[in-house]
Amino acid sequence: MAEAADDLSTPLGQETVARRTRRFRLPFTPMQALAVLLGLFLVGFAGFALFNDDPMGGEPRAKIVLRQPASDADKAAAASPSPADTKASGKQPAAGPSAGQQTVTIIDGSSGKRQEFVIGGDAAAKDGNEQAPVPMAGIDQRLLEKSRYGMIPVMADGLKPFTVYAAEADRAKAARMPVVAVVVGGLGVGAAKTVDAIMKLPPAVTLAFTPYGADPTKLAERARAQRHEILLQVPMEPFDYPDNDPGPQTLLSTLGAEQNLDRLQWHMSRFQGYAGIANFMGARFVVSDNVMQPIVREAAKRGLGYFDDGSAPRSVASSLAASQAMPFARADLTIDAVPTTLEIDRALAKLETFARERGLAIGIASALPISIERISAWSKALEARGVMLVPLTTAMLKSKSS
Repeated sequence: MAEAADDLSTPLGQETVARRTRRFRLPFTPMQALAVLLGLFLVGFAGFALFNDDPMGGEPRAKIVLRQPASDADKAAAASPSPADTKASGKQPAAGPSAGQQTVTIIDGSSGKRQEFVIGGDAAAKDGNEQAPVPMAGIDQRLLEKSRYGMIPVMADGLKPFTVYAAEADRAKAARMPVVAVVVGGLGVGAAKTVDAIMKLPPAVTLAFTPYGADPTKLAERARAQRHEILLQVPMEPFDYPDNDPGPQTLLSTLGAEQNLDRLQWHMSRFQGYAGIANFMGARFVVSDNVMQPIVREAAKRGLGYFDDGSAPRSVASSLAASQAMPFARADLTIDAVPTTLEIDRALAKLETFARERGLAIGIASALPISIERISAWSKALEARGVMLVPLTTAMLKSKSS
C-alpha cells in the first residue's frame, strides 16, 4: 500500500528515484560482465584454432608472390618492338648488353676519348667459377691445358702452338726476297670492324685480338677460317694508368708475379688458336725486367711467340725473349699513326723501303676503315714491286735465321 500511495502522491509524469533505479539495474555486476566477455573470447579463439585449417596455428604470415622468370624468347619479344612499331617510328631498336655481359669504358688518357665495349659476362671473373668459353673448331686438343678459367695453350708431343697455328707461307721464297709483315690489332671489340678486317685484308696479314668482346671465340675462329694467323693482345699497364685503362684484368707493375700470371691465364682462356701474344698498351709494364720476366717465361713455356708493338722504346721484351729462345718480332712503325689516306700510303711506302734495305720490315695498324682499305690496296701489287707480304710468324722465323 505504501508503494501505491507513493505512486498516487507522485506528480503526473514523474517517478521516484528509487523506482527509476530499480527499473534499469543490470542483472550482474561490472566484474561479472568482464568475466563473461573474457570467457566468450576464449571460447571463440579455441573454436577458431580447432576448426580452422591453419598449420601455422594463427602465427603472423607474410604473403610473397613468386613469378616464373621469363624465357629468353619472352625477353627478346618484350625488349624488341614489333615490325609495325619499328616501321611507324622509323627507328631501329637499340642494341644493348645481354644478360651476363658487361660494358667496359676505355678512356684514352691523351685525348680523353671514351669508348664503350661489351664483353662477355666472364670478363670480370675473379674466382674462376664462370663457365669457360667453348674451344674453337680446328684446335688441336693436345695443345690445351685446363686452368681455373678455362683452357689455355700448352706444348705437347713436341708440338708448339706457335708452329701449329702459324699461317701457311712459302718460306723458301720468303728467305730469298725482302719481306713485309703487317699486324692489324685491337680486334674482337666491335664485331663490324673485326669482320671487315677479316674479310677485306689479305690472308697474309696477321690479326691481333684483345680478350674483350661479346664473343671473341667466334670472331677468332672466323679469322682462322679465312687463313689469317692470329695473336692474343694482353692488356698491360700504360704510364697514365688508370686514366688510360686497357680494360679488365690488366697486368700491373704494382701486382706480384703470381697475380699477374693469374691474370695472364684469364686472358689466355678467352679464345684459342693464337700463335703468340702481344702487348696491348703497356708502356710502363714492358720496360721493367721484374714484372715482364715471369710473363715472357710463361708464354715461352707454353710454346708461344711474342710480338712487341714498338710503342715503348725501352721495352725489355726483346732481351727476355732471346733468353728463352722464344720467337720474337718488334714493329718498325705504326702504319696509321696519322689516319689519313696520304699518311698511311707514305707509311706503307716507308715499310717497303725498310724491307729492301734490311730484308725484313714489320708494321702495325688498327682496324680503322681507312687503314683496312689502304693496306688492302697496297698489298695487291706489292710482290710485283719485289717485296713479299708474309704472316708475322714467317717474319719471326726469317729474323731468327738471319
